Amino acid sequence: MKSAETKPEIDKHTLKQMIAPIGKRIRAASALGVASSSIWPLQAAVVASAIAGLLPGQSGGLGTFISVAIFSALGLLRAGLTYFAEGQTFKAGLQAVTSIRREIVEREMQTIDTTSAASTAALATEKLDMLVPYIIHYAPAHARVIVLPLILLAITFWFSWAAGIVLLITGPLIPVFMALVGMAAKEASQRQMEDIGTLNNVLIERLSALTDIKLLDASTAVIAEFSDGADRLREKTMRVLRIAFLSSTVLELFSAIGVAMMAVYVGFELLGMIEFGTYVEPLSPAAGIFLLLLAPDFYQPMRDFSAAWHDKASALAVAGELAKWRAETPQKLLGQGANVEPLSGAPHIKLQGLVVNTGSTEIRYSDIKIVQGESVALMGPSGVGKTTLLKLLAGLLSPDEGKITVSGQPLNDETADAWRARMGWMPQVPHFLNMNLAENISLGQSGDLNAATRAAAIDDVIAALPGGLQTHLGETGGGLSGGEARRITLARALFAMPDILLVDEPTADLDEGTAKQVMAGLALLINRGCTLIVATHDPVLAAMMDRTVLIGGAS
Repeated sequence: MKSAETKPEIDKHTLKQMIAPIGKRIRAASALGVASSSIWPLQAAVVASAIAGLLPGQSGGLGTFISVAIFSALGLLRAGLTYFAEGQTFKAGLQAVTSIRREIVEREMQTIDTTSAASTAALATEKLDMLVPYIIHYAPAHARVIVLPLILLAITFWFSWAAGIVLLITGPLIPVFMALVGMAAKEASQRQMEDIGTLNNVLIERLSALTDIKLLDASTAVIAEFSDGADRLREKTMRVLRIAFLSSTVLELFSAIGVAMMAVYVGFELLGMIEFGTYVEPLSPAAGIFLLLLAPDFYQPMRDFSAAWHDKASALAVAGELAKWRAETPQKLLGQGANVEPLSGAPHIKLQGLVVNTGSTEIRYSDIKIVQGESVALMGPSGVGKTTLLKLLAGLLSPDEGKITVSGQPLNDETADAWRARMGWMPQVPHFLNMNLAENISLGQSGDLNAATRAAAIDDVIAALPGGLQTHLGETGGGLSGGEARRITLARALFAMPDILLVDEPTADLDEGTAKQVMAGLALLINRGCTLIVATHDPVLAAMMDRTVLIGGAS
């Protein structure tokens, strides 16, 4: 209950933080917007004088030509101020979004938690873009709604207290109803934002499991699940739009009533049918026309503010998502991800008193020493911490207790990049870059690509691809079987010839023939002096290693 009560304040505080760096630019643009809108009473006075001068029995006026010239000059000034003000707020919006997007990307580059990658990507792209309309519209509209109605109300009261009362009665009703509708709009926007992130997560998960879905013949159920999620998102989006239309309808209703009442009063006053509402003299035609021209503009700032209110509701929802993202404590990579010289010294590894808390369990590791050129199999039941240990050795995770020594130095932020420069990684689920197959194997380095592909026994796989080595694969290797994708990552390791290679379940779920090809490639690396550390359940693969370390047991 407490978190529900404090969340709106958190959202507002986060939104203020988001726009704080561009606050001066927004305030300057808002002042220009007020100045631009304040020109209209001068234009209205010119128009009223010109029209009144054309009526029978009316004298004075500036004349048609002079009136048109003055009106046009004021219009150009107003357009120039508006153009400059909107340009400043647009640049401010892009600056704010770019800054926050950079913050998200920089942190995500240093983390390995991919459970919410899709929702984070949605936040960094489509959701953050919703801040731009808020920055462009809300602050200028807020400044105008505070200043302009008071100016126009004061001018109206100067000419007629009755006309002023019309505006004074109808005007405050708009903010009251707008606030009621706005609260519902904020809640609906937040629910819509949450569903966008959830649907993105579901889509990424299903795309990464397309092969399993086909094998299990679960495509119908998956499509139905995704369709239901899309329908829920559509319903929530339409709910937001319904609230927006309701708000606009309320505004237009009261605006129309106010303008109509003003027109009725001015018309009856000019016809002499009523004789109250002014101070001394009855309204002149010029004054009556002037008041009629001012009345719609009295409500215009409220219209603009109402539209901007929905932009604010979306921005608050985005701020809530950002606050939630900032409050998370993701697993941080050691190092800076920099391209540095490899760590010097023999790649000996020493683990002492390692303890890792995964949130649900605490994993304690026995002390382990691995010397240069040694091949080690990590074995144990599923979930005991084999993959976690590989991540610790790669500096992808930091232990809660204990230390890891590599090449005689502690593995920390200062040494992690140089240590990884000597290392190769073969994950259980291969990932590919947005490059062709040749570049995915070589990673931009020079070397004998053909020798690596032959050693990994993937020449037949490459020949079957439509573009051979120039084929672009999806992130998860779309079009390749699990074994083919794993052999390509083996080719990547054979090409790079790292001093240390960490391998996670290289033969899991592979047929016997493919498993033998993978093991042959790993044997080649062992023969070349590579230090090999393999997490596996495969006793045949473990028998190839120099020794086996039982995670959770004795070595």
